[in-house]
Amino acid sequence: MTIEKTEFPGLIVIKPTIFEDQRGYFFESYNRKNLLKENITYNFIQDNQARSTYGIIRGLHYQLEPYAQTKLIRSLSGKILDVVVDIRKNSPTYGKVFSIELSDSNKLQLLVPHGFAHGYSVLSEEAEVFYKCDAYYHKESEGGIAWNDIDLKIDWKIPSEKVIVSQKDSNHPPLSGCKNNFVFDESLYK
Repeated sequence: MTIEKTEFPGLIVIKPTIFEDQRGYFFESYNRKNLLKENITYNFIQDNQARSTYGIIRGLHYQLEPYAQTKLIRSLSGKILDVVVDIRKNSPTYGKVFSIELSDSNKLQLLVPHGFAHGYSVLSEEAEVFYKCDAYYHKESEGGIAWNDIDLKIDWKIPSEKVIVSQKDSNHPPLSGCKNNFVFDESLYK
């Protein structure tokens, strides 16, 4: 397992070590001991799984403190463009967008800490997405940012006529108008 830090403090890409032979492949998708070696100490307590078809965009979602969720995301089947926006006030990457393709073939995972809005678009005919959370779902603390915020300029890699977004996600405000109680703490990422 290789752990790659991004320019966004706390945002990490995890690449598994894959063992392949004529029977197929094997890899560890999660190993707490390996994460602890890298000072990644999240205690994941809830697993979520979603299936979506081509063109669907889910997001951008988050939960406010004290109910914020760290997520460890991967695609079990198909391909998605996973997108996060740093919404931690005073962060060196505040308001910046990070995106990465996660697929059943590359087997990459993205670890998204508190203070990021998260979403994804489905780039394959269908995709199943699995993610671990370190806090339970809490409806009253839900927040969101418009998937098409003109200031963020996110390229979801889906033609506009093929985009499918839920009514709820269509009603999120832009970053400039979202509810946000996240403050960047540099000491958490040393």
